[in-house]
Amino acid sequence: MGIVAKKLGLRIKELRESKKLSQLKLAELINMEASNLSKIERGVQIPKEESLIKIAKILDISIKDLFDYEHFETKSILIKKINKILEESSTLNVQKFYKILQTLQ
Repeated sequence: MGIVAKKLGLRIKELRESKKLSQLKLAELINMEASNLSKIERGVQIPKEESLIKIAKILDISIKDLFDYEHFETKSILIKKINKILEESSTLNVQKFYKILQTLQ
């Protein structure tokens, strides 16, 4: 499978773990074999639309949230995106961003 399947799988796993659900429990709740959910989370298999709807419902999120996986980008890509945001921002906002980043160190 491609990069979308891998990122979608990682996102589903991330959201499942944030809800403190085991793979087995989520599989039971969406009426799916645990082995199939494992394949989805590993990016080996893409879920059907009905499975995406069930997963989103159980995780209490919208379907579009399943595709919010930009944070899985590589460090260099994220740095480029951050630089673009900074370059397009006002000096005041860049100063605010800098203060925020300092608190994270």
